[in-house]
Amino acid sequence: MKQNILPAIRLTFICLIFFSGFYTLVIFGIAQAAPNGGKGEIITSEKSQVKSKQSGKTSDFSQKTSYYYSNIGQKFNKDDYFWSRPSAVNYNAAGAGGSNKGPSNPDYLKTVQERIDNFIKHNPDVKKSEIPSDLVTASGSGLDPNISVQAAKVQVKRIAKIRNIGENEIRQIIASNTEKPIFGILGTEKINVLKLNIALDGLK
Repeated sequence: MKQNILPAIRLTFICLIFFSGFYTLVIFGIAQAAPNGGKGEIITSEKSQVKSKQSGKTSDFSQKTSYYYSNIGQKFNKDDYFWSRPSAVNYNAAGAGGSNKGPSNPDYLKTVQERIDNFIKHNPDVKKSEIPSDLVTASGSGLDPNISVQAAKVQVKRIAKIRNIGENEIRQIIASNTEKPIFGILGTEKINVLKLNIALDGLK
């Protein structure tokens, strides 16, 4: 009995010290070398707000600064912006996860069809066959901040019409915000929706 219990207790203490102490410090140290100390890339966006004064006709212009994490998917569903990838957790970073439903599940298929119908409703010039899968299916985490290049391009006509901006100008910001595969071979081309929409707001 003692031959089994004592080694088990010693092993437990060794694991506690290693994984709760040494390992944690090593990972923390590595994180400090990452951008923003391992806290993720923070993007700031400034917009002018207009607050009307009830006492007069003048307006008070103030600058509002918003802070975003570029590596966390955020909800963009207005017609004058590039739409983000759907989320099964409503973009809640505290409860990341997928739908956990297979491709043959009736409820899942219904949800995907509703997303397709909604996209076509807002993009009447786009055919169903032209809609990339990442615009109607959620990622495994529900927090994918990126969309494919094709997913951005199929939204150009809608955005150009609403913002009264040339389609070529919008295609240029798509090209300038396209991230290439790592080392040119790992992964596919992608676009961060947040960065793309901030660049879109910067167009005059």
